[in-house]
Amino acid sequence: MPKTKTKKSYQKRFKVTPRGKVVTQGSYSSHLKEKKRKSRLRRQKEPIILNKTESIKVKRQLGLK
Repeated sequence: MPKTKTKKSYQKRFKVTPRGKVVTQGSYSSHLKEKKRKSRLRRQKEPIILNKTESIKVKRQLGLK
């Protein structure tokens, strides 16, 4: 059976922690910041941990499972 290739777009957007959790960056925080509340922008800076179902899909695309 051939090796599975890593999807490079997934590799750029997601990171797997040592415990196996998948972390990504929040959306809607790159531009048009003037009309967004400061508290909302602070919240969006924090990394987001994906749920179990989504993390399985991402790990499969990264070639980890």
